[in-house]
Amino acid sequence: MRGLVRETSVEPRQLVLPLFVGEGLTEPRPIASMPGVVQHTMDSLRATAVEAAEAGLGGLMLFGIPEHKDATGSGALADDGILNVAVRAVAEEVGDDCLVMTDVCLDEFTDHGHCGVLTPNGTVDNDATLELYAEMAVQHAEAGAHVVAPSGMMDGQVGAIRSALDAAGHSQIAILAYAVKYASAFYGPFREAVSSSLQGDRKTYQQDPGNLREALREVALDEAEGADMVMVKPALGYLDVIRAVREATQLPVAAYNVSGEYSMVEAAAAQGWIDRDVAVPELLTSIRRAGADLILTYWALQQARR
Repeated sequence: MRGLVRETSVEPRQLVLPLFVGEGLTEPRPIASMPGVVQHTMDSLRATAVEAAEAGLGGLMLFGIPEHKDATGSGALADDGILNVAVRAVAEEVGDDCLVMTDVCLDEFTDHGHCGVLTPNGTVDNDATLELYAEMAVQHAEAGAHVVAPSGMMDGQVGAIRSALDAAGHSQIAILAYAVKYASAFYGPFREAVSSSLQGDRKTYQQDPGNLREALREVALDEAEGADMVMVKPALGYLDVIRAVREATQLPVAAYNVSGEYSMVEAAAAQGWIDRDVAVPELLTSIRRAGADLILTYWALQQARR
């Protein structure tokens, strides 16, 4: 009876699995603050991509962790850089059976850990960064990505990428815009996952957690620039924002169930304080109920197997 009248469901096709791949690894490297999540080798990445496609997941979001970093994040634009190599490998494995999505950002590749290149006085150079994002997106499209996802929160990033993709003959490649990305404490475990070099914070370009109207302005800007989907990140502390974005746009709305949200549940479950197998579907359902059409979550495979 409950199943018959359930208003909100979570289906595998609505879930996207974030995957980390480390350059030079010979064995998957566990991420201590995210139990059950690893930095993949190329072989384990390929195997997990196949498993995800067979489970019916909607997509895979790829993050690359290079062995060497520099001030400009040059590894992000190298043809043999870890992310470009990973995109080609995953596209080869899953074809069109599962969407290949890529993180278009420099933070994993810069020695200072910021999402863009810096000016001489140490602030992020928005416009110089846009040029690099545009080049990254084109490279990812040529490597086999179906969706590119600029996550750096630079002003004008969606428009710059759309123009570059179209000019390069990739008008069919979709843009998942990180339209609403807050400067959150819940990204902590992710920074271990990508071996981040960040010192300080990203408050000059990520949003203030107290602001909702600002989020709606950002969504409107990204939509006008050509976004195909918009994202809210994090998810659980911002369910009201997801609902407001859902009501403000006709575009598909994504939500990122971030690392800190994942790790809190895993830690509590490990202590026996909550039933993980009951809590996870409840949390994912809350994100869908708030208005998200798709969810990026580290529980995607486990949820699909249910």
